[in-house]
Amino acid sequence: MFFPPLPPGDRRRPPRLVTLAACFMLATSSASAQSTQSAHGTGMTLDEALQIAQSRTSSLQASQAAVRGDAAIVGKAGQLPNPNLKLSVEDLPINGARAFTIGQDDFTMRGIGIEQEWVSPSKRRLRTALAQRSVDQDRSAYLVKLADVRQQTAMAWLNAVYATRAVALNQALVDHLGAELAARQASYRAAQGASPDIAQARLTLGNARDALLDAQQERQSALIDLSRWTASGNVLQVADEPPPLDSQVPNLSAGELAQVQPLLAAAHAAMSVADAATDVARSDRNPNWTWGLTYFKRGGNYADYVSFGVSIPLPLNRKNIEDRDVEQKSEMGTQARLNYEDTERQVTANIQSLATKLANGRARLANLRQTVLPAAEQKVQLANAAYRSGAGTLADAFEARHTQLEMQLQVLNLQRQVSLVWAALEFQILPSDMIASE
Repeated sequence: MFFPPLPPGDRRRPPRLVTLAACFMLATSSASAQSTQSAHGTGMTLDEALQIAQSRTSSLQASQAAVRGDAAIVGKAGQLPNPNLKLSVEDLPINGARAFTIGQDDFTMRGIGIEQEWVSPSKRRLRTALAQRSVDQDRSAYLVKLADVRQQTAMAWLNAVYATRAVALNQALVDHLGAELAARQASYRAAQGASPDIAQARLTLGNARDALLDAQQERQSALIDLSRWTASGNVLQVADEPPPLDSQVPNLSAGELAQVQPLLAAAHAAMSVADAATDVARSDRNPNWTWGLTYFKRGGNYADYVSFGVSIPLPLNRKNIEDRDVEQKSEMGTQARLNYEDTERQVTANIQSLATKLANGRARLANLRQTVLPAAEQKVQLANAAYRSGAGTLADAFEARHTQLEMQLQVLNLQRQVSLVWAALEFQILPSDMIASE
């Protein structure tokens, strides 16, 4: 797109305006070329950002450590308690000629024995199940954190992509307005422009430069945020290829959603832990027996002795002690089930809300791309054609291009909003293969 020389005999515009117009078009073409080059340059892709974030985020590593720690003690839950070693001295004299002597008095006995609390195999199986479900709960908490990290990383990446595009468009707008100001100044010097037009052009250019500085700062902040999630030092560039804004999350059934939505998985794990704890409390209504065996050595010529016995707790107040524990764990199960129902409603409503926003945003984008952007492009072409034929002014051509750039910024801003809605919807679940491998 360029401005040709003026038609022969046309004296309405001085030759200098043609030169400025050509410079304006060269600057615009250069800005477009730079934007295109940036769009196809190398940079961090979305998949790369997600993979790096998953492997380097400290909060995820901390959650993994918690899972490994609890998994290490699952085997302990099914073991018998350690036995007690008993050492004793019985019937030790404390006065007389043999006071505090061992082995000389006929009645003094030295004993060594062992004492073991017996936990039935069924109780140990229940305790092992509780420990395993606690590990599953920690793992579900890790998956919640993983989904959040992936979602935040995706949003940070998308913000960086669209902030980079916004800088390119704002730079093109500044270049365009700078060329327009130069043209108006040249027109004023040729006595064809008005001083208020120059003042307005300067004001518009100043606002555009301020918007460019703001866009540059926003881009830098977006890259810093992406660096925080990827733990990659300073990310300098991102690949300018956003994914298609399609999501299958709204189409998942309730059963499928429960398998891949970490919040639902965590709520279900809480129910499992509460049920297992209730089973353990019920089994503890029957007390554990403790048996012991002791060998006694007597002094003098008396024979040695062996004693053995069993200690049995008497649950005389079971209604107010053991049964209270069962009641507490049972109520925790009720609480966990109600929390799951609430979480399920919350997740479902959130998905429906995001799906509605995504559909509306995509419809708005389609409308802008099919109507507003083509109309703005057509306005530029008509203004340029009118200028070439001598029927229009250079100011009209500049204004048409200005309007086109502003419409592109408007569409870009909407694209960014819709992309963030898509990320909030798409990344609140985890791929099934990722859940199976974690």
